[in-house]
Amino acid sequence: MKLHVCYHSRQGKRSDGLRTGRSNCCVMAFLLVSLVLLQAACRTPSQYRSEADSVASDIITGKQKEALGRTEPFGIERPSDILRRRLLEGQNLQYSDEASLGTDKLEPVAHWPEEHYPPATSSPDTDIPVEPNRPTKLNLVDALQVGARNSFEYQSRKENVFRAALDLDLARHDFRNIFRATADSRLTTDTTADRTVTTVDSSGTAEVTRRLKSGLDLSTALAIDLANLLTQGGASSLGLAADATASMPLLRGAGRHIVTEPLTQAERNVVYSICEFERFKRSFAVNVARVYLSVLQQLDEVDNAERNYSSRVRSARYIRRLADAGRRRLIEVDQAVQSELGARNGWISAQQQLKSRLDSFKTTIGLPTDAQIELDPNDLVQLRGRAEKVLEEIEAASQREVSKTAPPADADVELVPASYEDAGPLEIDESLAVDLALKNRLDLRVAIGEVYDAQRQVVVRADALRAGLTLGGSASFADNDDDGSLSFDGGRYAALLSLDLPVERTAERNAYRKSLISLEQATRNVQMLEDEIKLSIRSQLRTLLDSRESLKIQARSVVVAQKQVKMSNMFLEAGLADMRDLREAQDALLAAQNSLTRAVITYRTTELELQRDMGLLQVDESGMWQEFSPEVIDNVKK
Repeated sequence: MKLHVCYHSRQGKRSDGLRTGRSNCCVMAFLLVSLVLLQAACRTPSQYRSEADSVASDIITGKQKEALGRTEPFGIERPSDILRRRLLEGQNLQYSDEASLGTDKLEPVAHWPEEHYPPATSSPDTDIPVEPNRPTKLNLVDALQVGARNSFEYQSRKENVFRAALDLDLARHDFRNIFRATADSRLTTDTTADRTVTTVDSSGTAEVTRRLKSGLDLSTALAIDLANLLTQGGASSLGLAADATASMPLLRGAGRHIVTEPLTQAERNVVYSICEFERFKRSFAVNVARVYLSVLQQLDEVDNAERNYSSRVRSARYIRRLADAGRRRLIEVDQAVQSELGARNGWISAQQQLKSRLDSFKTTIGLPTDAQIELDPNDLVQLRGRAEKVLEEIEAASQREVSKTAPPADADVELVPASYEDAGPLEIDESLAVDLALKNRLDLRVAIGEVYDAQRQVVVRADALRAGLTLGGSASFADNDDDGSLSFDGGRYAALLSLDLPVERTAERNAYRKSLISLEQATRNVQMLEDEIKLSIRSQLRTLLDSRESLKIQARSVVVAQKQVKMSNMFLEAGLADMRDLREAQDALLAAQNSLTRAVITYRTTELELQRDMGLLQVDESGMWQEFSPEVIDNVKK
């Protein structure tokens, strides 16, 4: 529907005709609409921004329920006191410009529209203390929450959801009452005649437009001589007029499904963006945990390398003293020194790798790479609890096996396959895991939805091939008596039937064929994603089994290597072994210790990745995850 209200004033003779009630109603309507439009035009940029935020937030809340079955707070304003900024300021880190600290630190440019932008908000990051010349300590929970507030990619993904919500609001706007207002005034001086004539023309419009979802477009217009109203009839006429028009497609472009297709797609795009953001949150949380644990793994390797280096130094000293006493050859001294130098190289290399991994971790969660950050090693201690238990079991078993007699060398060898007796809670049946993934993966839901979108596009493109037939009509009424009243008896009416034959449809033909290709591609995308999901689930279940078995194997290797180092030292003192035996035992111990830690961390990260790829890992707005409990899995099994 389109309502067009305008005024036009001009100079002329005075008319003393009385205005009718109808003209007064028209004038009052015009003034009321003008007042509403004037009030809307006086809103500030800050009010417009707040209105957009409110509309987008309402849309996102509604679509969260549709996409996820739940709602959670959602906002895109970054607090001014996030940890990144406090580290830059509190640790006196280098930065190039005030933009590094945030938009609230920028010097406003000329004609900046908002005095208080961005709005001041507080961050929970303030719970993490920042002190000069001292590293800031983070645990895994801190890392997840800091990443959700400081990561650049995390913020960009949230803004993508917000943009999709604003696009939906604009698509809905096409089917609302749309108000517009304009005003023009022109001063004209004509000196071509015998005397100079100066006239003033003023015109203005106030519009309300509306399109119905059926495809019907309506338009009405009202014209009023506002100057005559203000001069109490001093003008020659009121110039009061009204008209109405309507048009509706009957063939091409007809039907609610065609008219509302942009709105339908915009509605679905918001759901897709929420699903994609939710999927990103889960992947981001798992990635943060993976990088965090890799730093702790490297920290453990540094400790192992340090102990190994110290052990090699002591061994070299011992061999040198024996050589000085004539009990060892000089070549063994050289071997010991070479072993010491290799251990030193490994120790220094491990330290540098630790720094590199720590920098990568800081980049992942959005912190400056030169910030002084320290991770909590207790997270690794908790993970290694299972390894320590396995070590104790293996040591006890090895003591019991000492008294056993070894079987003959030519006896049959029975190979024992990997067992699920001590499997973790997420080492579930493969078909069950795949079924859970196919039911819960949000990206698969989006891909299936895009097939339906492609189907609708085929319908739209096919509709464009049809002939165009538009039915239209108009009616106009004017103030024929110059008394300020509209005469509906003397109106002018018109009807229009416009036919556009489908003679030239090359572009539409090609677009239709492309839409069918897009449908095939969307269908294949679902198929490929299903295969990727199955491949990922199967691979991660294998990795869980492999890392669990590796944990037991490496734990046994650690026990054996520790015994070898101990025995080599004893035999070395007794002259029954040489330096090479000790060096090999020490190398084996270092490798087994590092492999044991690696197996523990691989198992844990694979658990998280499996939950993510089954769509079962929940992450809230603060970045914290909620894992899929073993009890729920047991219920699903039953």
